[in-house]
Amino acid sequence: MLIIERALDALNEKIGFISAFLILPMVGVVGFEVMMRYGFNAPTAWAFEMTTFIYGMHYMLTLGYAHKYDGHVSIDIFEARLPARPRTILRIIANLVLFIPTIGLLAVWAVIYAATSWQASELASSSWAPAIYPYKTIMAIGFVLFFLQGVAKLIHDFRSLRS
Repeated sequence: MLIIERALDALNEKIGFISAFLILPMVGVVGFEVMMRYGFNAPTAWAFEMTTFIYGMHYMLTLGYAHKYDGHVSIDIFEARLPARPRTILRIIANLVLFIPTIGLLAVWAVIYAATSWQASELASSSWAPAIYPYKTIMAIGFVLFFLQGVAKLIHDFRSLRS
């Protein structure tokens, strides 16, 4: 189980690191749009949507990375007051009852959503009309990575409960 936990941690670490570089093309697109709009009075039809797509990919691909480092918002009023063992038990219960079913279903339906988009060769409903199925695929991958990181945390909690 330790091997699975470490492999999932490493996967989300690597994807999170690589995804951080998506900020660079986003800054480039925003800079280009600002230059075109205010410098040449010739705004583009695609830059705003491209910025949204790039940021969406950045956000979705780092869900698992943020979960690995407890970067998501949480309310730990009860958990913070508990000793280590009951805290771990509470995390295991919350993971099994809330996280795994919810994020598992989101991952499954995101994959179905992306597959449906691929089958329809879906395009965005804008004047630029780019293909939208690659972005829906990234969303599905993001939810799967998030789910897998939850599994890694569950394995970690079970291991720490035994020791």
